[in-house]
Amino acid sequence: MIIRTGFPYETTREDVRIALPDGVELYARVWRPVTGEPVPALLEYLPDRLTDRTAPRDWQRHPWYAGHGYASVRVDVRGHGCSGGRPGDTYDAREPADGVAVVEWLASQPWCTGSVGMFGISWGGSHSLRVASLAPEALKAVVSVCSTDDRYDNGGHYTGGSVPAADMHARAAAALAFAARPPDPLYAGEGWREQWLDRLEALQPLIHTWLSHQTRDAYWRHGSVREDYGAIGAAVLAVGGWHDPCRDTVLRLAEHLPADRVRGLIGPWSHQYPDRGLPPGPAIGFLQETLRWWDHWLKGEDTGVLQEPLLRSWISDSHAPATVYEELPGRWTGERAWPSPSVVPVRYGLQGAPVVVASPQHTGVDAGRSFPSGNDADLPPDQREEDAKSACFEFPVGGVEPLEILGRPSVALRLRLEVPYGQAVARLCDVAPDGSSTLVTRGALNLSARRGRERAVPWPVGSYEDVTFELNAIGHAFAPGHRIRLAVSSAYWPWIWPRAGSEAGWTLDPAGSALTLPVRVGAAGGADEGIVFEAPEQSEPLRVLQPATLDEPPPERLVVRDVARGTWRLEVDPRYGGTRVYPDGLEFGEEAREVYEIQDADPLSARARSEWRIRLHRPELGWDTRVETRSEIRCDEGGFQTSNEVVCREGEEVVFHRTWERRLPRTAG
Repeated sequence: MIIRTGFPYETTREDVRIALPDGVELYARVWRPVTGEPVPALLEYLPDRLTDRTAPRDWQRHPWYAGHGYASVRVDVRGHGCSGGRPGDTYDAREPADGVAVVEWLASQPWCTGSVGMFGISWGGSHSLRVASLAPEALKAVVSVCSTDDRYDNGGHYTGGSVPAADMHARAAAALAFAARPPDPLYAGEGWREQWLDRLEALQPLIHTWLSHQTRDAYWRHGSVREDYGAIGAAVLAVGGWHDPCRDTVLRLAEHLPADRVRGLIGPWSHQYPDRGLPPGPAIGFLQETLRWWDHWLKGEDTGVLQEPLLRSWISDSHAPATVYEELPGRWTGERAWPSPSVVPVRYGLQGAPVVVASPQHTGVDAGRSFPSGNDADLPPDQREEDAKSACFEFPVGGVEPLEILGRPSVALRLRLEVPYGQAVARLCDVAPDGSSTLVTRGALNLSARRGRERAVPWPVGSYEDVTFELNAIGHAFAPGHRIRLAVSSAYWPWIWPRAGSEAGWTLDPAGSALTLPVRVGAAGGADEGIVFEAPEQSEPLRVLQPATLDEPPPERLVVRDVARGTWRLEVDPRYGGTRVYPDGLEFGEEAREVYEIQDADPLSARARSEWRIRLHRPELGWDTRVETRSEIRCDEGGFQTSNEVVCREGEEVVFHRTWERRLPRTAG
């Protein structure tokens, strides 16, 4: 990592408040170049608190952009951080409307040329697309990283129409804990306590809403830019990683947006900005790459960005299974169009007699983290144990050249069920000559969603039907002498929430089943040539201290088996913020723990729970606040049972304590 200290411009920084049309004020931090001329503005708009949680990351990029001639602005959304108002639904219409108002405010400032760009990762990247779909005139360009274009099936809420136990539960639990945090009095002022209590009164667990919409209904379609790509008025640089669950968004944007206004970039990365150097690498000079995008669209400079291939993607070579890789072997490739004429579907028919697939309920404990973020235990370990609980079909890789795939594999399965519902999970693995099995990609289908995510159709008991579904996109090269393994299972805990009766599994008829791979047969027009990136570069980091401790940290992912009870428990430490001391005196502590339990033969034994502990402390102000939350989900034959609790303290005084108990019918999922 190159730490840049000298820039074309000196910079300044100030915190301001941006008034919205309804009078609510949003808290913003503005880095600007020292110049007498107006400059374009860049906006990062998030709920993740610019004064503490994202401050270290903000310091890596906003001053860098300012030093290159942009006003770079970080804004907390309504009801979060030091912004006014109450928090709402993560995806309600108000937040993108507020975003449009912020874009218009930036464009109207005397230090701005009137041209605005917007960028972000995850929520920030998705909402950059949502704001762009409202087409504010000043918003000329977007850089959207690890974002979703489909809130239902590509945003961590549902997977192939199935309820994702770990993902949905963990996201909802984290959102509850984050929304309960207080404003910081150093920045929010004397009214921080009243503001905090007002927010807490409006607090509602999002899991209630998400589980109330188990098919792809109007709630999910609203705000999914996939509904109308043509509404996006800004130019989009879409960025993702092969180890990020939202990566398919990049391919769809490259396919559906006009080729003169979109470029796609997919690396080997996890759910992180590509310059941060977090595994898996290699990292790239992402800020420099985005600067080319901004300079072209916001300053009118010829930077060559539209001469790049429409899609640049990393294709990983075969590699041994591991839960973390500093760097993956492979190479950069380019496609002039997407879908690419260089990628052709190749069908591999399954062989053998019909087989009953009744996977143990704990199949999936070696799935890895659903949203990898660069931690040591994020990625799936050797898949041989998971493969042993699945029906496997193999295809040798012959010849002397690797078999490259790029895009979304798919499976066609002929199944017979003896119950009206079930799940099918398909994993594509790279099996080395020594027998080790590396997960390449995977996909899932709730079998009641086989005719579309918009409705639940029970399976005709005792009958065969053909189902087809896609796996997540991937770029991978299978080495000669390796075997391509398709492993199909009827369970995948805790990624997929099981249902009563699903322990019986289903019968798979290979004669009517197949795997189809998107095989890359070569680059058209020399698109692979000359794809290079500069070394990663950032501005000087914020001097945040992480106090040393003698305590042994808990394992990131611990699997515990109770042999007598037949119970499996997965304990997860997601390694979020930890303990930090900021230069402004803030002492910040954040701990989270997730637990997922299930018994071998009882899908109704499944349980997910999360606990959060957050402390925000300013010794010089005598300010000491704590937030503790507990979230739990169970499911019986009729539906989900959710339990949530929030306790907030100022010093030793409990200022807020509320519990929510809710039962939600299982209508699909």
